[in-house]
Amino acid sequence: MIARVLHSIIKEKLFDGKVIVLIGPRQVGKTTLLERFANEYDDFRWLNADEQDVRALFGSPNSAFLKKEFGSAKILVIDEAQRIKDIGVKLKLITDQIKDVQLIVTGSSAFELANEINEPLTGRKWEYKMHPISFEEMVNHHGLLTEKRLLNHRLVYGYYPEVVTAEGNEKEVLKQLSDSYLYKDLLTWNKIQKSDKIIKLLKALSFQVGNQVSYNELGQTVGLDSATVESYIQLLEQAYIVFRLGTFNRNLRTELKKTRKVYFYDNGIRNALIANFQHVDLRQDMGALWENFMISERMKFNDYNKRWVNRYFWRTLAQQEVDYLEETDGQLFAYEFKWNPNGKGKITRAFTNSYPDAITQMITPNNYTDFILKHD
Repeated sequence: MIARVLHSIIKEKLFDGKVIVLIGPRQVGKTTLLERFANEYDDFRWLNADEQDVRALFGSPNSAFLKKEFGSAKILVIDEAQRIKDIGVKLKLITDQIKDVQLIVTGSSAFELANEINEPLTGRKWEYKMHPISFEEMVNHHGLLTEKRLLNHRLVYGYYPEVVTAEGNEKEVLKQLSDSYLYKDLLTWNKIQKSDKIIKLLKALSFQVGNQVSYNELGQTVGLDSATVESYIQLLEQAYIVFRLGTFNRNLRTELKKTRKVYFYDNGIRNALIANFQHVDLRQDMGALWENFMISERMKFNDYNKRWVNRYFWRTLAQQEVDYLEETDGQLFAYEFKWNPNGKGKITRAFTNSYPDAITQMITPNNYTDFILKHD
């Protein structure tokens, strides 16, 4: 079993009077993670809100009814909690009135769950995001040397748990994931009226990883207006399929101010969408794959190590660019990602002249572990 870093983080927060909210994509192992707690603690109860009778249980509850229903449970998990109407109000009721029960709720829909719980649970929750397996977790599982040897494989097939454990069947598993599971929430919301358009949009985004995207150009490609493209991308973010980076600017006249890059949470999903599982030695898109892998792994690293950062990229009207920036505690860090460690590359002088106090670094296969691995 792969030890997930969130297990120890969540364990520290048990029984402190707050709801623990675990969010993230479907099929990343939220259920498996919480099942570990079921094996570690007595009086554990699990409710799956994908089931109609579980949703009915929370139809018009009062604290006395729920306390009787929960029985002797000390830890109560509500899986896919966004399926329950007014779940935030009901979680507040349980937290305030049934204080000896530790609530843990999971959700794969950021849009629905966040809207439902943010106001009712203000000051009453700890929220954590679970990603596909991280590089750091795999290093903890079988050692740094082994995971470094698997780098080329990870760049192509990614880190979804079922993919990691499906040796020899990675393509089939990724096809199933990209064909069904990832879109379940989008279609459930009834906010995607044309499912074929969302597939076309995802494929178009797959080919633009590492490049700034134009909603207007994407719309022309997939047959949607630019406003609909933007709203669909927002929904894809809320389903944890893609995420966006905005531009960094401090009012230099030459800096781009209103543009975005779009990345995938997982390389394997991106490659499944374009049906390209070629080995890294044969690919024409290694720059994009390397950049997506590094930024998504850095996001996991920051989340799991409680590093609060603002994330950007930087570009000017003259096409001078820095791949990735982080700003934390007033310090700016600038990174360029180069797949070929022997190739020429450096942070553009246009950036270093404008931001001389920024700390800059090239990230290549020779030094990437320092970027995504915690060092004690």
